[in-house]
Amino acid sequence: MDQSNNRFLSLDVFRGMTICFMIIVNTPGSGAAAFPPLDHAAWFGFTPTDLVFPSFLFAVGNAMSFSQKKFIGLGTGAVVYRIFKRAALIFLLGYLMYWIGSIEHGDKGWSIESIGQTRIFGVLQRIGLCYLFASLLIYFIKSKRAIIIISILLLVGYWVLLLVFGDHAAPYGMLTNAGTYLDKFIVGDAHMYHGEGVAFDPEGILSTLPAIVNVICGYYAGKFIQEKGKGYETISKLMLFGFLFIFIALFWNMTFPIAKKLWSSPFVLLTVGIDLVWISALVYIIEIRTKANNKWTSFFTVVGKNPLPIYIFSELLGGWLGYIVINKVNFNDWINNVFFQVIAPGAVGSLLFAITYMLVCWLLGKILDKNKIYIRV
Repeated sequence: MDQSNNRFLSLDVFRGMTICFMIIVNTPGSGAAAFPPLDHAAWFGFTPTDLVFPSFLFAVGNAMSFSQKKFIGLGTGAVVYRIFKRAALIFLLGYLMYWIGSIEHGDKGWSIESIGQTRIFGVLQRIGLCYLFASLLIYFIKSKRAIIIISILLLVGYWVLLLVFGDHAAPYGMLTNAGTYLDKFIVGDAHMYHGEGVAFDPEGILSTLPAIVNVICGYYAGKFIQEKGKGYETISKLMLFGFLFIFIALFWNMTFPIAKKLWSSPFVLLTVGIDLVWISALVYIIEIRTKANNKWTSFFTVVGKNPLPIYIFSELLGGWLGYIVINKVNFNDWINNVFFQVIAPGAVGSLLFAITYMLVCWLLGKILDKNKIYIRV
C-alpha cells in the first residue's frame, strides 16, 4: 500500500469511528433503556459514551496538524481571518441547528422557538471555540514548551477557578460549580441546556477552557506522526504518553473527580490518553501492517471524510421523523413499538434502532463520497 496515497486514512477512520459511535449513543430507540455503556455517566465517573465528544475534539486537532500547512506563505491577517471565519461558521451552524430543531407541530399548528429562548452553546459551538483558541495559540506561539505550559495552566487553572468561585461545600456540583454560575450570569437560564431538567450547560463557557487541551493534544499527536513517521517507535511513544496521561488522570481523580459533564481536567487527560492509545492502534493496523486487508476501513472513511454534514444530518433527521405521526404517535416511537421492540425487546431493540439510524446517516456519507462531494467550512 502506498502510504503517500493513504496519508489521511488513519485520521479518516478515527473520525469516522467517532461519528458513528456518536450517532449510536445520541439516538437510542424508545421503549427501553439503552445499555449502560451507551449512556453518559450521571455525573462523576466514566463510560465509553463519554469518550465520543473529546475524541472528536482530538480529531479536530489532528486534522489541524495537516491543514495548517495551507497557512504557509499567507500573511498574519489572512491566517487570522481564516481561523475566525471557520470558527464562526461552525459556531453559527451549531446555534442554527438547535433553533431549527425546536420546530414543533401541536394543536395550534407549526411553531418554532423564539431565538431569544434558544440555547447558545452546544457541541458544534464548543468545537468552533476550541478550534479558534487552539489554532491561534499554535499559530502565534511557536514554542512547543510554551504551549505545554499553557495547556497545564488551562487544566490547573480550571481546577482552581472551580474551587475558588464555586460553592465551597460542593464546588463540583451540577448547580453549584463556578461554570454554572458564570453561564447563568452571562447567557441566562433561557439560553442554557435543560436536558437534565434544570438550567445547566455541559458545553458552557468555563468548561471550554480545559476542552481546548483536547484539541492541542490532537494537534501535536498528528504533528508527531508526520515528523517521526508511521513506524514502531512512533506508536510506542504515543502509547507510552497515552498510558502516562491515563495514570495521571486516575491519580488526579482522587481529588478532582473525572466528570464529562463538568469536563474536569482529569477527564481531559483520561480521554486524551485513551485517544493516543486508540490512534496508535489504528496507525499500526492500517499504516504499518501494509499487507493486511484494510477494506473494512472504507466503511468509516465514508463518514470520516464528511463528519460535519453527517453529524448535523443525524441531529436534524430525528426531529424531522418526529413530525410524521402514525396511529397518534411519532414515527420514531411507532417503528420502535411495532418493529425493534418486537423482534428484540429491551436494550437490544434500542441498540438495533440506534445502529439502523446510524446506517441511514452513513448512507448520506456514501452518496456524498461517491459523488466526490466533501463539505468543509
